[in-house]
Amino acid sequence: MSIRLKLLRKKLGVTLEALAEKSGMTKSYLSKVERGLNTPSIAAALKLAKALNVKVEELFSEDNVSLDSYSLVRSHERQSLAANDQSPGYAVLAHQVSERNLLPFIIYPPSEFTDKTFKEHMGEEFLFVHEGQVEVDFMNEKVLLERGDALHFNAQKPHRIRSVGDVQAQLLVVVHSAEE
Repeated sequence: MSIRLKLLRKKLGVTLEALAEKSGMTKSYLSKVERGLNTPSIAAALKLAKALNVKVEELFSEDNVSLDSYSLVRSHERQSLAANDQSPGYAVLAHQVSERNLLPFIIYPPSEFTDKTFKEHMGEEFLFVHEGQVEVDFMNEKVLLERGDALHFNAQKPHRIRSVGDVQAQLLVVVHSAEE
């Protein structure tokens, strides 16, 4: 359980703080679960699965996904992974994320950079602008993307994204997250 929770959380790009807030558990408790010092109750596991928008089995599963399996997430089934309901944040477009290296999301970036820190992670990132316009800030360079534009980059390059213009931007983001 502990290894799977940390793997899922990192693959989904969810901080320990955000998971604590979304699940109603303390950061300290979640850290102990991730390190194998605490084993969550069934109720706690259900809360964690709901907070991460995954099936509870993914927290425990060690089985590899068969070649015949696939993941289908209907548009009405998507759940936001934002810390609050005012900002949609992003929605995961696949189930069984712990077993996959390509992680697709729909992202609704805020109009302002809400965080001064830049994201950087292992793997690659692919962005496709479905609606609106976005600015991708790479620290030393800013790239403006219009509807229909696509951008692919090494995710270790520090980056952050914001929506620009009158229309809330929607991006399809696919992250390649190689196993650590």
